[in-house]
Amino acid sequence: MSERIAVIGAGAFGTALAAVIALTERNAVTLVGRDPQLIADLRAEHLHDAVLPGIALPESLVFSAEPDAIADADIVLFAMPSQAQADAARQYRPYLASNAIVVTCAKGIERATGNLLTDMLEREIPGHRVAVLSGPGFAADIAKGLPTAMAIAAVEIGVAERLANAISGRTFRLYASSDRIGVQLGGALKNVLAIACGIVEGAGIGDSARAALIARGLAEMSRFVFAKGGQADTVRGLSGLGDLVLTATSHQSRNLRFGIALGRGETVDAAHGELVEGAFAAAVASRLAQSLGVSMPITDAVSAIIEGKLGIAEAIDQLMTRPITTE
Repeated sequence: MSERIAVIGAGAFGTALAAVIALTERNAVTLVGRDPQLIADLRAEHLHDAVLPGIALPESLVFSAEPDAIADADIVLFAMPSQAQADAARQYRPYLASNAIVVTCAKGIERATGNLLTDMLEREIPGHRVAVLSGPGFAADIAKGLPTAMAIAAVEIGVAERLANAISGRTFRLYASSDRIGVQLGGALKNVLAIACGIVEGAGIGDSARAALIARGLAEMSRFVFAKGGQADTVRGLSGLGDLVLTATSHQSRNLRFGIALGRGETVDAAHGELVEGAFAAAVASRLAQSLGVSMPITDAVSAIIEGKLGIAEAIDQLMTRPITTE
């Protein structure tokens, strides 16, 4: 079954998604961006060297800077950063087809409210089915056609399966889920834990400490997902453990690099932080966990370090002197 698909957001991830979906050759795919000059360049050259250097984009991929380019789309992917999604929803809402399914492709929590992005989108674009795509996939790997698997979740499993079938291709495979909560929180919280792993690397604390952080961080994620009404087992899949392993070990990860800078004692300004989803999610998740009575010591420590309330040596001491418990 062919689908008309629009991807909003001409950054690295949005461009990569549009490219890999266009390669299926069964869908009509349009990449929509805000910058008319960038879109004109993409249309002329089929290259986006600023974010995906040297990677040719499919000739079948259509480019547009006009918001009404999404008007006939069956599926609309929101591929801008998490904190920009509410504004984008308001901007593009008038142009959505009445039956369009909207998919958020960001990994974060709405900073102002603490809401999941699917909840925010349902608030901003009522009447539309909203899904989430998340999991371990760097934009460059996806655009190059390297094997990548991610998760896609909707309230109705049939909707998730339709999306998985529409978007998956030879090198890009989606697994359907009905746990939007778990898939979203796995994607958001792994960014926080990637920052923690970066701090460990930057401070020279050792690979054993990184392994402990990944394992205990996964336990934190499970507790939080369950408390929020999701399925604890979800975070042991692609959108939790899979994504965590990727972003906690690869220097392609902005969150890991951000943590490394913190661990080295480098000054990281606000402009840098705006590019790092985990820098936002840490404080929000820590606050929500406290309100839910969920213990998340690693997330709390990352939040406090980013806010300058806790030194790294003190944070490590606090984590290592916590009461001994069973695993």
